[in-house]
Amino acid sequence: MKMGLLVEIVFLNFCLVSWSDPTAALFNVSELFSVLSIGKTPAEKAAENTKFFLRLRNDPDADGCTFTKDPASITFCSFNVTAKTFMIVHGWSMSGLLEMWVSRLVDALHRKEKHSNVIVVDWLHRAQQHYPIAVANTARVGRDIASLIESLHKNFDYPLKHLHLLGYSLGAHVSGYAGSYLNSIGKIGRITGMDPAGPGFEGKAESERLSIDDAEFVDAVHTFTRGSLGLSIGIQQPVAHTDFYPNNGHFQPGCDLSNAYRNVATRGFFGITETVKCEHERSIHLFIGSLLHESQASLAFQCSDHARFDRGVCLSCTKNRCNRLGYDVARVRTKRSNKLFLRTSAKMPFRVFHYQLKMHFFSGPNEEPAYPSMSISLHGTRGDSHNVPLTRIETIKGNHTYSFLVHTDTDLGELRRVKLSWDGTSAWQNVWKQLSDLLPWPHESSPPKNIFLRRLRIKAGETQERLTFCSPGDTKLQMYPGVEYTFEQCQRRQIPRLRHRYI
Repeated sequence: MKMGLLVEIVFLNFCLVSWSDPTAALFNVSELFSVLSIGKTPAEKAAENTKFFLRLRNDPDADGCTFTKDPASITFCSFNVTAKTFMIVHGWSMSGLLEMWVSRLVDALHRKEKHSNVIVVDWLHRAQQHYPIAVANTARVGRDIASLIESLHKNFDYPLKHLHLLGYSLGAHVSGYAGSYLNSIGKIGRITGMDPAGPGFEGKAESERLSIDDAEFVDAVHTFTRGSLGLSIGIQQPVAHTDFYPNNGHFQPGCDLSNAYRNVATRGFFGITETVKCEHERSIHLFIGSLLHESQASLAFQCSDHARFDRGVCLSCTKNRCNRLGYDVARVRTKRSNKLFLRTSAKMPFRVFHYQLKMHFFSGPNEEPAYPSMSISLHGTRGDSHNVPLTRIETIKGNHTYSFLVHTDTDLGELRRVKLSWDGTSAWQNVWKQLSDLLPWPHESSPPKNIFLRRLRIKAGETQERLTFCSPGDTKLQMYPGVEYTFEQCQRRQIPRLRHRYI
């Protein structure tokens, strides 16, 4: 079968699982897998077995020492029974080869924890199947991992709390199964799900996917929960004690989705491979970034939904409402999942700085709603950020307070000055009047009409500082298009110092 056709069939299976009844699909696949297993030679069956490689610190790219649950094999590979152990579990595979990110994660873990055991779990033979078959194999692979861990615990008295499983995509649910199979003897220390797979698991019972019951602490990073092609590669629902949704869980900076349709037209389904890979794998690279750049960890904020976060109203760190994304996450164990949101940049270490901007507009006589396009420039003690666009959530009216989320890629220090622009030109108002006479519906950049602004209030998410900025003379300024207004810091207030400093 030609590779192109094979890819299209695999992708079609992927879509069918996403859009049809996953339970029925997986039931049929399980029956099919049992039939296909009949008549296989011992060598072929052995090739299907899950393999474990203890990677060496001085050569993270090499396979390392292969071992099994047999105590002699574990001893031969010089497993350190007093150190932490990381297990890296890959996801669905099209190539049948371990991807480059595996070695990068191995190296980053060894850099962070120099004496740790880093084990790569190889279930490629079972993962390189049509997607529904790979989904059906996750429980079996989870049992293999649990069997190895049980041997470590039984024969070497290895503490389960020293184990940290890192699963990507399907590997996240494999890790969940491994943890659940071990619950009879205890709980492993931690499971990190890196964009846990969605198709076949979305909406399933906790026993059939990664959940908070699978380890003492479970965290998950969701980076591809909705795509421009209508696919949700990663699971949308929260599955962990702490669920991170960078950039609302989709459309990651630096992953160009705009060319996805063109790529499909010119290259078939190969054309979206890199697009999907970029979004999906961003979860891994965010975690790697937290290992390599500890001092530049990304801070996320608990929020009920992304719409509220987009308005900047969730930038609070009281009562454990903020947390670090990645390796140094604060292990806040709760009875239900907590959703945390953040923005990131396109490149490692990915950290940005979050601000809530609040503006109260006053109205004059004959005030009408405005549909502005606004931008802001921030000037601080360490740097400046110019012309940051403000995403308008609603129509601007007088005598209302509006909140916006603003983020910058650099640390500006303490803000001293803010400049606000109501984008447009001075001639735009006349043009707009002519257009509005002809076109009755609202337009995206209509000029303000008798709307005034006196102060801006800003809260910095990373430092929790609250600052107020006043117009010259603390007077009301009438807003006009094409004019830049300057507000100077007029009041400074900081909330009580946090018990735990995250950044």
